[in-house]
Order: sequence, then structure tokens, then C-alpha cells
Amino acid sequence: MANAQPPSRGEGGGQPGGPGGPRPGRSPLQAAIYWTLVAGVWALIFVVAFFAVFSVDLPDTSKLYDVKRQPSISYLDRSGGLVAVRGSQYAPPVDLDRLPPYVPKAFVAIEDRWFYWHFGFNPWGIARSQLYDWTHHGAGPLRGGSTITQQLARNLFLTPNQTYRRKAQELILAIWLEAKFSKKQILELYLNRVYFGAGAYGIEAASQRYFGKPAAQLTVGEAALLAGLMKGPSRYSPVAATDRAERRATIVLDEMVRIHAITPEQRDQAIKTPVVVNPVLANQRAQYFTDWVDDQVRRLVGQPTEDLVVETTLDLPLQASAEQAVQTGVAAAQNLGVKQAALISLDGEGRVRAYVGGVNYLQSQFDRATSARRQAGSSFKPFVYLTAMEAGRTPDTPVVDEPITIGNWTPRNYTGQYLGPITLEIALKESINTVAARLASEVGTSNVAATARRLGITSPIQLDPSMALGAVEVSPLEMAQAYAPFSNGGVFAKGYGIERIRTASGRVLYDHSVAGDARRTVIGQPALAYMIRMMRQVIASGTGTRAAVKGYDLAGKTGTTSDYRDAWFIGYTGGFVTAVWVGKDDNTPMKKVTGGGAPAGIWHAYMAQALPRLKTGPIPGADAPEADQPPDAIGQIINGVNDLLHGDHEAEGPAPSPDEAPHD
Repeated sequence: MANAQPPSRGEGGGQPGGPGGPRPGRSPLQAAIYWTLVAGVWALIFVVAFFAVFSVDLPDTSKLYDVKRQPSISYLDRSGGLVAVRGSQYAPPVDLDRLPPYVPKAFVAIEDRWFYWHFGFNPWGIARSQLYDWTHHGAGPLRGGSTITQQLARNLFLTPNQTYRRKAQELILAIWLEAKFSKKQILELYLNRVYFGAGAYGIEAASQRYFGKPAAQLTVGEAALLAGLMKGPSRYSPVAATDRAERRATIVLDEMVRIHAITPEQRDQAIKTPVVVNPVLANQRAQYFTDWVDDQVRRLVGQPTEDLVVETTLDLPLQASAEQAVQTGVAAAQNLGVKQAALISLDGEGRVRAYVGGVNYLQSQFDRATSARRQAGSSFKPFVYLTAMEAGRTPDTPVVDEPITIGNWTPRNYTGQYLGPITLEIALKESINTVAARLASEVGTSNVAATARRLGITSPIQLDPSMALGAVEVSPLEMAQAYAPFSNGGVFAKGYGIERIRTASGRVLYDHSVAGDARRTVIGQPALAYMIRMMRQVIASGTGTRAAVKGYDLAGKTGTTSDYRDAWFIGYTGGFVTAVWVGKDDNTPMKKVTGGGAPAGIWHAYMAQALPRLKTGPIPGADAPEADQPPDAIGQIINGVNDLLHGDHEAEGPAPSPDEAPHD
């Protein structure tokens, strides 16, 4: 039909919804449901893949409560006082309910404010850390945004390596911990296992180590300080970085106020109340000594398999005086180029009573008391003179101070002047180089070296003529033990620091009284009496007058080396000897610092404090019949030389006279 119209689009397959038409569009609700399901499927696939990939080499979680640590070693002084603790320290776990409420809240406030709301990880924290890592192009360690649960997982099962794989495994283990334990149990595990520095694991050990009290007695300020350590136990240590630790603790207190763990008034009170750190840690006292004996413990008993107690020879009050004297003496002589010092004291049987290996242990752990070898200078001369005394000479033997050449070597006196006829007593008292050089040549440098080794010098001794003036490298410990026979009646006294090593249960592993060296006489009479007489004069009117302590029987010798690189004073009284060295670690010269200057000053400051505590008597062996005073003729020579040397200054006591260096 002409008027027939074509079928409309709604008829047959052309209509929407018909067999051939397009599908109707989804409503917004349908679209949301659809894409949520799609995202869920892909998320499920991702999670399954994530766990499959990173769970392959997860650690064994069955050993959750196993504690593996190195045994601790507690070092005690001669009176039983605690000197130091080395190795890991764990304490019995603490029940969270027994702690003041603000203690766990301090850790939650600064480490994980959303601890009670997340399921092991904080997505927002992870996102922020990832953004930081990406924007900083991987510079420095990865930031993890770790929760307390993640930190616990890392501490219990993983290594501290900052890698994406380790972070992924940390996340998996954190979820496992959250599924297995309550929040209280997780926080309790965390506080009992985390590392607080100073060898302390767990809050109980940390409280004992830092404050000397149980964790149940921690104050708000102390809790904030311990919580602040979590960012870095070394960096925020209240011992090594006091100011930084205090600033960090203040931040913790502010965060505690923010989460309503404490009130602003409690924060202000905590800030006003000083936190007192355990004096043993705060002072870092005797750390050089502890290093020295710590090495010996392992040589004596092997690697510890249980906690040990080491009873040492150290006297903590003397140690405190020694450290103070060294620090004050070096500070006073800094303008003269003095940078470092060492001091060591032995009693007559070789017990190390004080031991200072440097000015500041935190700044430098290098031990100058035993590890450094420096030239002895004129402090070596007593071995020359002792050899001569044993060969038949006396303090009154006349000698001539005049120019001398031995082979190709021509020693000079410090002043450039020569005194002419004098006695050996004057030569040692004034540290005359020409006389010492001639004397060593006459008695034989090999015999002098044998004498030094017999008394306690263990370092190699070269036999060139210059050895008479101290061109021999030794440690302060060697010099102290080699002078000990002069102080104790002539008996060899090897320096030692360990009396006994025992287990915590009391089983003795080492006892010095059983294993120590046998006592033997190494200086006989009349040589010993002669040496004491001459070395007394060094302090009474010679180069060491600055070391004198009124009312005590003292003797000793100064020493200064080439270009003033080293300066020594070694002195003694009855049964007690102290050696002091000052110089620079790089062996560059000081500004005319002599043994009679800074070292004698340090020695005096220390011994003035030590002598009343020691209650020592006169030097034994000084009054042998053979060691009588010089006859009148020799006495007149001595008086004349004293007038020449000191003139009108005699009444005040002469200024310390420097020793000539072994090399020009």
C-alpha cells in the first residue's frame, strides 16, 4: 500500500530492550555494588598473592616466648660496689597491671596513638611513610610507619634490615599477633621484650639499669624518658645525650597530655622534677678499666654461657678522684697543647686500684693506659741508675756533668749548661742527661734493658745509647708495675685487675690467689735503699717538686720526650705507685710541657685525695744500714750544687726543671 509506513524503531528487534537492542544502563547503586565486588575480588587476589609471596620464609612463631641473649657480666669493685654491667640484661616479665597506668600510656602516646583501634597496622601511617620514601627518592632508611604490634613482630621474629620484603613480613606477623593475642597481651609483650639501650631488654631491666628501681616505681618523668628511647636508644640515651633525651621526654609528655594519659599539671610537675640516672651509668666511671678486664674474662674462662660476676681490684672512690684529676689537669693545660692523659695506680701487690685510659670515654674509647706505647723519656732513668747501684755505685759516687759523645750520638742537657763535678744523687734529682748516657754506656745498655724487664717492662727495648734517656716505647701500666718494686721493698708486682670470677650462683671459675704469679724479690739491698733515697730527692728538691704532698713519704721521677711529645710522672709511697702520662694521640709536640708540669700536677691532685684513704706508711727498704747519709765532703758538694742550681729560689722550692729529650 502506497500509504504504508515503515515499522517504527520500537517494533521488532529495533526497540531498546528488545532482542537486538542495547542493554539498559545501571543505576548508581547498581554500579557501586558492581565495582565494589570487582575491587573486592582483586583485593582478595592481591591479599592471597601477598601472603603467598611473603609468607614463604616467615620465621618460626612457635618460639614466641623463648629468650635468647648473651649472658651478662657484672663487675664489682674491691668493696663489692657495682662498677659496670656488660652484655644483655633481661629481668622477669612485668605484669601490665602492676605498672602505674601512665607507664604503658607513655609508649602508646609516642609510638602508636591508634594502638587500641587498628588491627595490627595503620594504613594512614603506612601511606604517609610511603609518600615520604617516594618523595625523598629512597635517601636514607625506609620509613615504616610501624605500629607497636609491628615493632613487636620485628623484635620477636625479624631482623632490623630496612627492606620492603622485611616490612611486608612484619605486616603479616603483626596481623597474626593481633588475631592471636589481646591488645593488653601485645602491649605487655612489647614492654617486656623491647630494647632500651645500655644492654637492657624489657622495661624492668631498663628501669633497674637506668634508675636503680623496679618498673612499678617509675615516675611520670622516668616513664616519658624510657618511652623516648624507642626512637633510638643510643641517640636519645640519658647517659650519652642528656639534653637530647630531655627534649624527647618533653615531647612524650606533651603527647601524653594530648591523649589524656596525664593532665597538663602532671606534665608540668614532671618537667620540673629532675630525673636522676643511675650513677654507675651516668658517670660512665671506670669504662676503660672495664674494657680492659672484659677482654681478660673471655681469655680466662672462655665465652660465658651464663651470667657472671667479676670481683675486681678497683677502688671506686680512688677511681673517682683519678678521673677528676685527669679531667681537671688536662683542661687546665689545654692552652699548652695537652689533649689526652692516662693514669694508673697499683698497690704493692700489683692490684690495679685506679685506671684512667683517657679524658672522656664517650668521646674516645681508645685506652691509653695499656694500648698506647709512648716514649718514656727520663722516667726510664731509674732503671739505668738501679743497674749502676747494683754494679757497686752509690748515690754519693762523684761524676762530672760535661759534654760527651757516644759513637755518633752527643746528648745535651735541657739547659745547654753543664754543672761539672756532682754526685749521682744530684744527677738523677736534676735529670742530667750526660751523666745518664755515660752511666748506661759504662754498665751496658743490655744490662739496663735486663733490669727494666726484670722489674716489669714487657715492651721491646732497643739497645742504642739513646735508650738511657728513654727512647723506649712503653705503656703507663708497664711503668707503674716496673716502679712498684721501688715502693714495696723490692718485690715484683705484676699489675692485675681481676681477683675472682664466679657464676651468679656462686661457682668460682677463676681465683687470682690460686692462679697468680709467685712473689719474688727483684731489687736487693743496698741498691733499693739507694734508689729510694735518690728518688725522694726528685720530689723534695728536684724536677718533681710540684708532685709533693705535705706529710707523706714520697719518691718518683719525671720524664719528657723529644720535642715535648710526651710527659710523665711516676711516683710512689709505701706500697702504692701511680703513673701519669700526658700528650696527644697524634704524637705531635705540646708547648714545652714537661714531666714536672702537667703530669706532676695531675699526680699531686689525685694523690692528695688518695693518700688519706690509703693510710700508707713509709716506703719500705729505705733505711738499710748501707744507705747512710753522705760524708761531710760529699755533702758540701751537694750543697754547693744546690746553691748553683736554685739560688735564692730554694726557700720557695725550685720550679720544675724539664728533662732533656732522648733525641735532639
